[in-house]
Amino acid sequence: MGCKKEPKTAKAFKANKTSSFQLKELRPNKDYSSFDQLDGTHPWMKKMPEGFISYPVRILKKGTVGYFNFSLAKEMGLISKSHPEKYTSQLKEKLIETFSLQIINEYDQLHRRRFSKESIKTNEYMATRYLQLQHTDKTGKTSGDGRSIWNGTVRHNGKTWDVSSRGTGVTALAPGMVTAGRPLKTGSEEFGYGCGLAEIDELYSTAMLSEIFHNQGIETERTLAIIDLGQGVGIGVRAGQNLLRPAHIFSHLKQNDHSALVRSIDYLIDRQKQNKEWKFSAKHPQKYERLLNEVCVSFAKMSAIFDVDYIFAWLDWDGDNILTNAGIIDYGSIRQFGLRYDQYRYDDVERFSTTLNEQKGKAELIVQVFAQAIDYAKTGEKKSLTHYKSHKVTEEFNRIFHLQRLERVLYRVGFEKKVINQLIKKKYQLVEDFVSEYDYLERKKTSEPLHKVSDGLNRSAVFNVRNILREFPEFLISQEDFAKAEMSDNHFFDVLFAEGLSRKEKKVSPSMNKRSKKFQKLYKKLIQSSCHKKSHQQMLLDVCTRSHKINQPLRVTGNGCIHAVNEILDAKKKGLSNAEVHWIIQRVIRTQELDLNGAERVTKSDFKPSREQPQKVFKRILTLVENHEEDL
Repeated sequence: MGCKKEPKTAKAFKANKTSSFQLKELRPNKDYSSFDQLDGTHPWMKKMPEGFISYPVRILKKGTVGYFNFSLAKEMGLISKSHPEKYTSQLKEKLIETFSLQIINEYDQLHRRRFSKESIKTNEYMATRYLQLQHTDKTGKTSGDGRSIWNGTVRHNGKTWDVSSRGTGVTALAPGMVTAGRPLKTGSEEFGYGCGLAEIDELYSTAMLSEIFHNQGIETERTLAIIDLGQGVGIGVRAGQNLLRPAHIFSHLKQNDHSALVRSIDYLIDRQKQNKEWKFSAKHPQKYERLLNEVCVSFAKMSAIFDVDYIFAWLDWDGDNILTNAGIIDYGSIRQFGLRYDQYRYDDVERFSTTLNEQKGKAELIVQVFAQAIDYAKTGEKKSLTHYKSHKVTEEFNRIFHLQRLERVLYRVGFEKKVINQLIKKKYQLVEDFVSEYDYLERKKTSEPLHKVSDGLNRSAVFNVRNILREFPEFLISQEDFAKAEMSDNHFFDVLFAEGLSRKEKKVSPSMNKRSKKFQKLYKKLIQSSCHKKSHQQMLLDVCTRSHKINQPLRVTGNGCIHAVNEILDAKKKGLSNAEVHWIIQRVIRTQELDLNGAERVTKSDFKPSREQPQKVFKRILTLVENHEEDL
């Protein structure tokens, strides 16, 4: 869940004085020349001079390539499509040259620390400014990239990609440095969120979970590479077609800087137009209205997916932990729950996070802040945020959220897209009634009060709805008479109950038995209404096949991911190679593939382990994932 006071990093960084990599004289490499685009320059620097702090950057004389996302690199044009999924010596050298970097920060400059000229990059790299509620100043004047720099952009096939790295040293925008009121040395443990480094387990967790989400069609940053600096710390390189956050824009709104606000909005519009995400430019006469509509749709849809899929993203009105297209960024507090733990709160030392239930309201608030920003950009007059509570975009957000949530539940049931559209169009009330019963089951909690967990507070759920969605269609297929088929109440709840419940929590009341019957009745009506030219049996077979994949028991939860990464790191200490680590991560990601159209999203590795150890580690990880499939 990320480093709070970052206790391990400073000592670890100091301890790692030797490495298998030694900096060599930089030389052109025709095979990997596309990486040379990442030289620290970025269009934001020219458009928004007040929107960043720039730092000299040096290449560290250490580091190994802990992970490289070959499929993403091919998509970005950084390597050829025919490049084997192998860590060649030239590739590793180029990755270290490009990404094993650290800023020469205010502390270094104040103490006149000397570094060899050949290790210092030609251009300075930016740390961007953006709004963050965790800072005392709520206008974005002191906040932003506290341990990150932007490597630059990559242009390929008409798309522009942003690339940034975290763990590259503490900047003046770090909460710890702001609290200290003075420059901090990179690796310092003196102040929370002030070390400037990234722990390697966090980086591997991000790489694994972000790729799982991406392969399920969820907008997210993706990990391009991990540079392992040894002793538990590293540098994580993220990529996305637009890594701008709403917070980058909101800071200018809060500072009443009309000129900067207009320029930041125009930058966002033109980048989205350039990448063919939006169909209008910053010169369009209705650009503001169209931008607000795009933001409304993306945030309504994504927050509905977060809600149904139990993805905890800690949304808040500042637009910090989210991208402008409502994609996920900053995996330090991202979790995928196994059950609907909608009372879980993450403990961030000075404050608790929002809950799963509250995320929809926070997404709505982000859209309202966009409405406020756009109105200010258009008129030059800034109105109170309360003015936008009744804005038409709020009503539209709620309409889209509700519709998307209905569609997502039907998707989890196992219906394909065209069937979902037909049910919504022709049997809307039936869908509403079914989702109402679905919601009751998944939201039911145990009688226990909120209690402490490792990183916050939680209250346990009673039912695992994924189980009944997976097994009920299989039960119906086995019955001769579809019309009369009905699971007994005991059977229904035996399937539905979450693991580890006490006998008391498993006690079924008469009202719950009625819920069982009503759920089954509505489910069967959905099947009947969706058949058309198919028989009940054919439709059930389709739904059953899809549901078994979508609601598979082997679900990588937040805790499951943490345990999987710990297993990998333990194995690395015992000699597991980086190539073997890559193979294991790819195999874990593949277990979560939900593409139901047969397409392969996850690149198959050319690497084949020559010994049994990686296979054994992978099997242990599957056991760990299974043990935590209903966890936080």
